[in-house]
Amino acid sequence: MVAERAPQETELLKIEKLPQHVAIIMDGNRRWARKEGRSRQEGHRAGTENIRRVIQTFTKYGVPVLTLFAFSTENWVRPKREVNALIRLIGHFIDRELDSLNENGVRLRHLGNLEPLSPDLSARVEDAVEATKHNDSITVNVAFNYGGRAEILDAVKRIIADGIEPDAINEDLFSSYLATAGLPDTDLVIRTAGELRLSNFLLWQSAYAEYYATPTYWPDFDAAEIERALLAYSDRDRKFGGVSEKDLSPDTRGNAH
Repeated sequence: MVAERAPQETELLKIEKLPQHVAIIMDGNRRWARKEGRSRQEGHRAGTENIRRVIQTFTKYGVPVLTLFAFSTENWVRPKREVNALIRLIGHFIDRELDSLNENGVRLRHLGNLEPLSPDLSARVEDAVEATKHNDSITVNVAFNYGGRAEILDAVKRIIADGIEPDAINEDLFSSYLATAGLPDTDLVIRTAGELRLSNFLLWQSAYAEYYATPTYWPDFDAAEIERALLAYSDRDRKFGGVSEKDLSPDTRGNAH
């Protein structure tokens, strides 16, 4: 049984600039388990337990949108026992956390394809999304059986099926066909466990996102780690292809192209 760590009870840091949409690639459950001398299934269970604490911390900071990459379209090639354990954990998370999500104003959304899941689990996911749709403290997207390329291809197919003329297609229209329609683009992508890959995650939405990587394994990614990531983001100078004010000399400010 995985011991549950007490949530960190420190006063929230005053962070000057908060992201509107944080996306996290939750990596390192298996390596955490190996380090702790536990099974892969226990590692994934510990990672699932940490989701509650992470949502609570981002809610306290007032971040409006959080997207968690739980299972990719490529993860099906993992050992069948491990895949089945991950799928079961999604059902357990919904059953255990739904009341708490509602009590804390968490709006749950699913990104990805539910078709490979059992009808029972698909229905539980859809019911959880429906049950929380009016909550407004934070929107949490769970990307399960999700791939960025598949999402883009699906959007293209639906645009064609709707008979939209090519000249009518722009970025706003295209975004409205994505799974994240109506939500802001990603401001900050965090990846745990030291990896530096994007791994086919929110490819369109993260075009101008800031990236933050930490060597900390996902089960150990706590409030202090979140604060470090948010502080790093706040210190970034986001230019979106332009020029920063601090990079301009006094005689060129206002004349940059």
